[in-house]
Amino acid sequence: MSEEIVPILMPKWGLSMKQGTLSSWLVEEGSEISPGDEIMDVETDKIANAVEATDGGLLRRRVGMAGETYPVRALLGVLAPPSVPDSQIDAYVASFEAPVAEEEDDGEPVRLFLDLDVGRIRYAERPGDGIPVLLIHGFGGDLDNWLFNIDALSEAGPVIALDLPGHGQSVKSVAAPSLTTMTNAVIGLMDSLGVDRAHLVGHSMGGLVAGRIGIDRPDRVASLTLIAAAGLGEEINGAYLDGFVSASSRRDLKPALVHLFADQALVNRSMVEDVLKYKRLDGVGAFLEAFRDALFPGGRQAANLAGDLAGIGCPCHVIWGAEDAIIPAAHARAVEGATVIDGAGHMVQMEKAAEVNRLILSWTTG
Repeated sequence: MSEEIVPILMPKWGLSMKQGTLSSWLVEEGSEISPGDEIMDVETDKIANAVEATDGGLLRRRVGMAGETYPVRALLGVLAPPSVPDSQIDAYVASFEAPVAEEEDDGEPVRLFLDLDVGRIRYAERPGDGIPVLLIHGFGGDLDNWLFNIDALSEAGPVIALDLPGHGQSVKSVAAPSLTTMTNAVIGLMDSLGVDRAHLVGHSMGGLVAGRIGIDRPDRVASLTLIAAAGLGEEINGAYLDGFVSASSRRDLKPALVHLFADQALVNRSMVEDVLKYKRLDGVGAFLEAFRDALFPGGRQAANLAGDLAGIGCPCHVIWGAEDAIIPAAHARAVEGATVIDGAGHMVQMEKAAEVNRLILSWTTG
């Protein structure tokens, strides 16, 4: 009968998460839960977010206590039908053993480095079989922008995420920051890893990079997923770009970062500090200024790929947050059949991760 009991665990978000704080339960014991329902809020040292149920059933026991911190994959709750007696649930909770520690898990994504023509590039890889999903972050971001997506998307096969030149822990000294620099880095990474073709998933400026590769090198692209992508219209929030590039203190940076989310409370102190540490690295300030001026001169988008995407010969999908304050959601109309998600801003892959993951998996599997 124990197979009728389904555990609810502390999720694993991203490569470095070891624990999370259960901020609050959003459902009561005795509630009937469906897959996709928001059941609790969890906060990490990176971000706070709602946890969506992966399984359905009756919530028989809330094991985790609000306000307490638990290691990843700790038991937080139990789903079971009414036919399972309380005594059996008690025994299950008492005997529950968390899965093997992350460092012993051979399938855990790891951070790696490659030396390309542009310099050293950091990337993370989740092993698997089939055509890889390659994740490309946006302007000023890094591979941690995919912390809610990497593990989930591994259902489709291998997952690779990189820090583009000038970003994250990749090379900061970039002689001529440009769109070509970024596309060459992605192709160079694929070549070095022996990846002939990949499902390219790009967010914001990363969507522009992915789209450009799809147009120029369709032989390397199995499908495109463009998330709140640059390159589909002229408008962009130039004030945000200028504020992000010029910010040199927490007081200056946080007012810029809140524009990324529909729920501005997601921008916590740790997130601001992490971005500020990146911006204070040698060479980052000059890189961001030059790259902004190359891609978004005068607060407008210099590149428009919309016309060329129609004939690339591989599936092209678009996802957007309805409340995007950086690039207008109206740009989603540039590609037929775009999905616009309510209650999400520019970082839709973080705010509505489960929905975004389901969409990408539906396009990259089968």
